[in-house]
Amino acid sequence: MTTPIVTTPREEADLRRFRRLADLFDSAFRVPGTRWRFGLDALLGLVPVAGDVAGAAFALYGVWTARRIGAPAVVLAHMLVNVALDLLVGLVPVAGDVSDFFFQSHARNRRLLEAWLADPPRATRRSRGVVVGVPLGALVLLLAAVTAAVWAFVLFARWLAGVWT
Repeated sequence: MTTPIVTTPREEADLRRFRRLADLFDSAFRVPGTRWRFGLDALLGLVPVAGDVAGAAFALYGVWTARRIGAPAVVLAHMLVNVALDLLVGLVPVAGDVSDFFFQSHARNRRLLEAWLADPPRATRRSRGVVVGVPLGALVLLLAAVTAAVWAFVLFARWLAGVWT
């Protein structure tokens, strides 16, 4: 068992503000008759580009809070990955609006910071996996897409050559 991080009263105040902000942006409202919750981030995301950028800007408060408390760079990078994914997917029309209801970066970052405060080595290891894994996964997807495009172009070119001969 590792020793949890001890925070100062000022850091506790920052954490309370961050928790309230995360709740406001990701779980302030409940769909009647369900357990499904959403927040201002999903509503802001309905405004093209500006809403997603505003949501990301507010999400950076959590990263700033984690930095002030002393979270390691890999945990901060993990938080930034969450913010970037939320922003980038949020910019895609319709899919981004839907993702704002399910990928709640503020709540994810709050849980990540709280996990780091409770068990720093475990949260750091997990963050390292995400910070390395997400770019590698994106690279694999990019390479697969390029390979598929080249393959489709070659097949189309062969088909076209067969039609003309």
